[in-house]
Amino acid sequence: MNPAIVGRKIGMTRVCDADGNVTPVTVVQAGPCTVMQVRTPERDGYHGVQLGFEDAKPHRSTKALIGHAAAAGTGPKRVHREIRLGESPDLKVGEVVTVAQFEEGPVSYVDVTGISKGCGFAGVMKRHGFGGKGASHGTERKHRSPGSIGGAASLGEGRGVKKGKRMPGHMGNVRVTTRNQRLVTVDRENNLLLIKGSVPGSNGGLLFVRQAKCKG
Repeated sequence: MNPAIVGRKIGMTRVCDADGNVTPVTVVQAGPCTVMQVRTPERDGYHGVQLGFEDAKPHRSTKALIGHAAAAGTGPKRVHREIRLGESPDLKVGEVVTVAQFEEGPVSYVDVTGISKGCGFAGVMKRHGFGGKGASHGTERKHRSPGSIGGAASLGEGRGVKKGKRMPGHMGNVRVTTRNQRLVTVDRENNLLLIKGSVPGSNGGLLFVRQAKCKG
C-alpha cells in the first residue's frame, strides 16, 4: 500500500539545511490514524482501507459509529477516510498508521487533498482571470464585466448560453488536490509532515496526504 494518512494543516514555517538555505514549508499534523476497516472484493467489490482520525467523545458520536470503532478495538473517531487500492493491503483492522511510512528527501513527493479557502462571490476577473474591457473612451461602468455570453446559439434560434460558460459566482470552498509537492521533513516523534509547495485550505483544515502518483 502506498503511504497515505489524514491530518490537519497547522501553518507555515521555514527550515534551514546545513548550507544555510532556507525553505518555506507548511506544517501538517498527520495521524496517527487507526485502520477501521479493510475492504475486500468478496464483500465490497474492491480493495481498500478505511482510516479513522482524531478521537471523538462517545456522546458526540452515534451508536453505529461506536460499534464500528469497537470492531477495530478503538473508540469512535471524528474523521473517516477511505483509500481505494489495486491490490490487497498489508494492513489489518486495528493497526495504527503514522508518518513513519513516508520517506523524506529531495525526490520524495506527495499529493495533498483538502477544501480550498472560500472567497465568497467573485467576478470573472478574480474568479477566472479575465482581462476585462478597455479603459478607453466609450466604456462606462463596465470595465470588469464578462462581455457577451450568448454567442453559442444557432442563427435564428434566439439567445443561448453554452454549458460550462465561465461566469461570476461562488469562488473557492471546493475539493482541491495539489500534486507533486516536495516532502521536506518527516517528524516521527511529533507526527508532523513539512511540505514545500501549495497546500489547500485554511489553518486547521482537514487534509489527505498520500505518496505522489506521478513523482517520488
